[in-house]
Amino acid sequence: MTIYTCCTVLALGAPAQPGQEPPPVWTSLVPLVLIGVVFYFILFRPQQKRTRQHAEMLKTLKRGDRVVTSGGVMGLVETVKDRTVIVKSEGSKLEILKSAVAEITERTEARES
Repeated sequence: MTIYTCCTVLALGAPAQPGQEPPPVWTSLVPLVLIGVVFYFILFRPQQKRTRQHAEMLKTLKRGDRVVTSGGVMGLVETVKDRTVIVKSEGSKLEILKSAVAEITERTEARES
């Protein structure tokens, strides 16, 4: 017997005994469904939660906040535009995408005018 033939025989499983019915098809699908559910709760759900938190943080971004970008630049927010933010860092001004802001390290207090 060749390797291919052995693998084919093993993939077919044990033959049913005479007078014995094969198991229902759904019993082989249950483990696959359980694996899918586990993957959803371990991998996909936490990532969706982090994405929502990041989007919420970007909505609350305002002038005067100290931020860290995904590239590691630390600075003070000067202007918040629709898609970009102007950040002042050590005398230089950088215009970056809002999505590049990784975290807000220090928030400014709400000032009443």
